[in-house]
Amino acid sequence: MIAFLDMPSGISGDMFLGCLVDGGWPLAALEETIRRLKLPAGSWRVAQTPVMRGPLAATLLEVDAAEGDHHRHLSDILAIIAQSDLPAQVQARASAVFRRLAEAEAAVHGTSVEAIHFHEVGALDAIIDIVGVCAGLDALGVTQLYAGSVPLGEGWANTAHGHIPLPAPATLALLSAVHAPTRPAPGPGELVTPTGAALLAELAIFRRPPIRLQRVGQGAGRKEFGWPNVARLWFGEEDAGTGAPADRMPAASDTSLEYASLEYASMVVLETNIDDMNPELYAAAGAALFAGGAVDVWLTPIQMKKGRPAVLLSVLAPPEQEGRLAMILLRETTTLGVRVQPVGRYAAARALRTVATRYGPLAVKLKLVAGAVVGVKPEQDDCARLAAAQGVPVRAVYEAALAAAYAEFLAEQLPS
Repeated sequence: MIAFLDMPSGISGDMFLGCLVDGGWPLAALEETIRRLKLPAGSWRVAQTPVMRGPLAATLLEVDAAEGDHHRHLSDILAIIAQSDLPAQVQARASAVFRRLAEAEAAVHGTSVEAIHFHEVGALDAIIDIVGVCAGLDALGVTQLYAGSVPLGEGWANTAHGHIPLPAPATLALLSAVHAPTRPAPGPGELVTPTGAALLAELAIFRRPPIRLQRVGQGAGRKEFGWPNVARLWFGEEDAGTGAPADRMPAASDTSLEYASLEYASMVVLETNIDDMNPELYAAAGAALFAGGAVDVWLTPIQMKKGRPAVLLSVLAPPEQEGRLAMILLRETTTLGVRVQPVGRYAAARALRTVATRYGPLAVKLKLVAGAVVGVKPEQDDCARLAAAQGVPVRAVYEAALAAAYAEFLAEQLPS
């Protein structure tokens, strides 16, 4: 099963939990998840309330975890998660969300990940939100989370760090790290919290896939606005029937490709020849292109007139991003012109899974064709993190993850 998070009024940790409970995850299962965190007795309470947000019915999920000083370090939170008896994949995903938060907070405040103190996002309610979302997605069998564009409002907020502008700096850092698409919010205020942004950045792919809908979970925000303050989580199966359009389908005799299981999209390629730019500037241009909506960016060495060595800079993107990316190319490089040509792209489905290795749990990306796993790739950041923690080469962690993924996902599908 896959899920798509629709955010007409933003997202926070408790709104996400409300979507999951409204979508079929029992409140009792959330309570059991929290108990398995082994938090102090009587330190928390969760409640589920049906509410109306404008004309829409939704589930308000309230987490009450009052406590005193909770300025925890990342290591404190990771220890809470590690000492639980939650499934390894839930621990791994929740820990990864908090690492993203720590990296964003450290960048914003000009300090190190180890030194950063969590304030609001280090409280027990934030820990319950993040662990609960990871556990709920796992319990409901969601193999991949997708998300739409993120609505960001303006204004000011009072925090433990003082009076800060909105969107919160940590929220912007988290979303910019994954090149998340954004849009203006329906009104002012903090509609996307750092907790919500961290969950999106770590767990979601920012696009809406073809989906055969089964049900929708609707979570309510605590505040009431002049619009329905809800988030909607669509549950269903990826629709394999929306592959290539009829005029692009292979001949009837072509049985070598299960084209109906592939995702087909119309794309454009923008390209330009450059022979007079400092090579150090290509990385910045690539980053700007990805932030502008590029799917891929690559460089090819070429030779131009008078034997001059040059670079062909190519960009693959959705057609609706063509004008923006052409402007970025003209602004960020020395080129005087950009060529554009339409192309089509078939893509295999992908899914993230967690495997257990001797060095700890980490994420692997699965490549699926016609519903079968045909390739696996360990996530490099997870490999590097575990290697540093265990004092071993990254290659050792990578190969251990590859072996675990092969045994769990590939071996049973290969002919004997």
